Amino acid sequence: MFVAMCATGPTTFGQLIIAHRGASHDAPENTMSAFKLAMEQGADGFESDFYLTSDGQIACFHDKDTERICGKKLLVVKTPLAELRALDVGSWKGPRWKGERMPTIEAVLAAVPAGKKIFIELKSSVEIVGPMAKAIEASTLKPEQIVIISFHADAIAECKKQLPHVKALWLRDYKKQKDGHFTPDVEEVAATLKRIRADGFNSEARPEHFDEAFIKRLRELGCGEFGVWTVDDPKVADYYARLGAWAITTNRPGWLGEKLEAIGR
Repeated sequence: MFVAMCATGPTTFGQLIIAHRGASHDAPENTMSAFKLAMEQGADGFESDFYLTSDGQIACFHDKDTERICGKKLLVVKTPLAELRALDVGSWKGPRWKGERMPTIEAVLAAVPAGKKIFIELKSSVEIVGPMAKAIEASTLKPEQIVIISFHADAIAECKKQLPHVKALWLRDYKKQKDGHFTPDVEEVAATLKRIRADGFNSEARPEHFDEAFIKRLRELGCGEFGVWTVDDPKVADYYARLGAWAITTNRPGWLGEKLEAIGR
């Protein structure tokens, strides 16, 4: 049975503000400093990315390889955790961040304060679910503090088998076709959500496609709640807030929260 999420959040304007890779506008993405800063800026939670390493550990990192962040190209899934953690993942953002290390999933889970949420994005597919489930079960977090997200539909399906008590949302972006229309359409999205038994949908913020009509139809088809990413424009955030977004993911959680409150959300 497809289960829709409840749209509840602690923010004054009704939406969760989730820090994308932590407070990544101000601190190096996917680092402990970025996650801590997101909490200091008042975010309701933070999003973080995870790969399964070559030795079966789970590392927090976004890109498939380390070249953009570290200046040295290593494929994350082909490298053991210890070698990855020897890299500096902070200096690219500025000298004050020199020496930041790639976090483990255990460290990231431990950094989530009481009452806050973590959005765990699985960059690896089905193979990461078992090790991740063990890390979650060994943590002190409550199920309601955890949301799993992934573009890998099969990984979301596996999460609902292994961790049925934890929310799991399918991620999707859109491709504009030569005739001007976007894919996937709403019917395809709803069918996938039902097939994998996802708890909801986390969409790329594309107002020209993921609009009021799309959202209305999605609800008619059984998916009543949704989140959007990555939103650093207050007008776009307000647009989706008015349409009932459950969560808005942003690189600038403190700043965006202030802007939304200023316009009465």
